[in-house]
Amino acid sequence: MLKQLRIQNFKAWKDTGTISLAPISLIFGANSSGKSSIGQFLMMLKQTAESQDRKAIFYPGGKNSVVQLGSFREMVYQRNLENEIVFEYEWETFEKLKFRDTVSQTNFVADTIDFTAKVKCDKDSDILKIEELNYHIKKGDESVLKVGMSPSAKKQGQYEVYSEQYSLIRNPGRVWYPSPPVRFYGFPDEVVNYYKNSGFVQDLNLAQEKLFKSIFYLGPLRIKTERLYTWGGITPESVGYSGELTIAALLASKNKQISLGYKKFNKPFEQIIAASLKSMGLIDNVRVKKIAENRQEYEVNVQTKGSKDWVDLPDVGFGISQVLPVLVQCFYAPPGSIIIMEQPEIHLHPSAQSALADVMIDVINSRENGTDRNIQLIIETHSEHFLRRLQRRIAENEIPQEKVSAYFANIDKIPPTLDPLKIDIFGNIQNWPENFFGDEMGDITEQAKAAMKKRMQNAKKPEVSE
Repeated sequence: MLKQLRIQNFKAWKDTGTISLAPISLIFGANSSGKSSIGQFLMMLKQTAESQDRKAIFYPGGKNSVVQLGSFREMVYQRNLENEIVFEYEWETFEKLKFRDTVSQTNFVADTIDFTAKVKCDKDSDILKIEELNYHIKKGDESVLKVGMSPSAKKQGQYEVYSEQYSLIRNPGRVWYPSPPVRFYGFPDEVVNYYKNSGFVQDLNLAQEKLFKSIFYLGPLRIKTERLYTWGGITPESVGYSGELTIAALLASKNKQISLGYKKFNKPFEQIIAASLKSMGLIDNVRVKKIAENRQEYEVNVQTKGSKDWVDLPDVGFGISQVLPVLVQCFYAPPGSIIIMEQPEIHLHPSAQSALADVMIDVINSRENGTDRNIQLIIETHSEHFLRRLQRRIAENEIPQEKVSAYFANIDKIPPTLDPLKIDIFGNIQNWPENFFGDEMGDITEQAKAAMKKRMQNAKKPEVSE
């Protein structure tokens, strides 16, 4: 689970400041305020970590990538190549990090990693270079050790490794320095050859790859529904960036059992999805049905509110087709997943938007095989109703205040800032930005003024005699 994130000199952001992330993290802001850039940056790092090119410091994306950010000049703040893109994130490892110093025979155990990197671009060659990468390994808040890499001052193109609280011992006869890091985060193999007790750095590389493998993304516009779906028995990794694999994921989860909290009953996956849709007031039931025994084609039927008849999914409201991938992704993702979503509430009625917040609480409370699923949600949203329901649930002790964080992209400031919304234990937001969800009171006041003016005008009109 990501605990915090900070990005500097990326797109609209001179500096986001430290973003404290909770199980449910919300990002608000006007259109073109830069709020989408937070998720885009994380997805670019994921694309890079999963790229086949180990030498690519950043992989900005290709034709079929979820994000396509172009060149370094296009993504760096103010397109100024004098700027470095600097970023830091801290996360709790899904499994404890354990390793042994083969020289001192000391054992180390950690569960949190704080990583920082600085990337710049050579103005003449357009080649990216890592100026610095640092790992701070912790057990809770207690520091265990620090290790990192930076360019060698002695020989161009080579790097030096440094450490604190851990003595790296060089192998005899190894006189060359290691080559540049792998991607934006990785220690190259030469480090392990250069130092006799540095094998643990490969565990750090692997921890990064596990982190980004756990991140999933769902975009703001989901693919339209079909009358028939073909499924050949595959188990997709996710529902896809546009929800195109939603039904395949639903079918692949037939034997999956989920509970919505401690000491709550396990239910089949399809029932969990149907109950979520029903709680939002959208439909009463949903089923995925094979059209014939000897065919691999399926249809999705729903029962609308108050009806006993089954109808095809395309024959009901568009909002259902847009929220179904959201629900399936949230409950389908493996334990320890981080799900980035843009506008999960799109095309939903206000009451359904409010109810969606309750479903998100179910998601972070959900359990599988008797253990917490530890799902983290990072949500870009425009929905006042979604936020208001979370505020209410905090006040009602349905969700602890510390499990929700919220930020507002403030473009009234130059440069823009990402301001935290201070939510207290009563669900109150103590620092509402001006006109956060529009000028509601201003509209009410102006409506009242206009109504009064119209009444006065009507009262002055002379009566027409017959």
